[in-house]
Amino acid sequence: MKRRSLFLNFAAAGGFLFLYAPIIALIIYSFNKSKLVTVWGGWSLKWYGELFQNEQIINAALLSFKIAFISASLAVVLGTMAGFVLSRYGPFRGKMILSGWITAPLVMPEVITGLSLLLLFVAMEGLFGWPSGRGTSTIIIAHTTFCMAYVAVVVQARLASMDETLEEAAMDLGAKPSSLFFLVTLPLIAPAIISGWLLSFTLSLDDLVIASFVSGPGNSTLPMVIFSKVRLGVTPEVNALATIMIAIVAIGVIAAMYQMRRQARLLAKPE
Repeated sequence: MKRRSLFLNFAAAGGFLFLYAPIIALIIYSFNKSKLVTVWGGWSLKWYGELFQNEQIINAALLSFKIAFISASLAVVLGTMAGFVLSRYGPFRGKMILSGWITAPLVMPEVITGLSLLLLFVAMEGLFGWPSGRGTSTIIIAHTTFCMAYVAVVVQARLASMDETLEEAAMDLGAKPSSLFFLVTLPLIAPAIISGWLLSFTLSLDDLVIASFVSGPGNSTLPMVIFSKVRLGVTPEVNALATIMIAIVAIGVIAAMYQMRRQARLLAKPE
């Protein structure tokens, strides 16, 4: 047992080291005074100041957050509706096709998804005159398309595991369908909806391939800007930006863990 426990400890330590060593190295080199990211020149906050003076990166970051917020919100609405239909409605004609269409973006290569959306937008512009060129709106539509698939799967799984007797009891007490959904079903699936929104926000913020196909001039997202800089050589400003994003994520995770533990203590506390 001791050998097994020792092996598991080493395996866990090796796994965490493999995952987090590059991140730690990136954070350390964000404070590098040297302009060369691979040469240590001492500690400095120089590149953080340079980052906030770089309008290209700042504008790209603001655009990415804007697109991610709108796409995640739209994906939550559409994905929740799709998940509710697939879970709560009985067998109907076209259910298998609808399920296949919703889950297709999950397994479709991003290159294929981006190319198909590009051809769609070009055809729509030729037939209807919209969208007039590619830009923020086309990126939002593209991100909403594949993000809603993740939301639908998460919400459908939550609805499938939910106790339907609660809804039946509410209907027996005279709740109307609209009141039943907003007062009973929606609060019960709220964690799944929040998880779907956060997942969609992350996927949209992280997307590079699909955005490269459907974006136009002057609408480069943050991953596109970073990728273009990496091709020409990584600058310490990118390390500083990544460090700030890691810090924001870490603070969010710690706050969420604290809130979850606080709620668990309140539930476990005897009345």
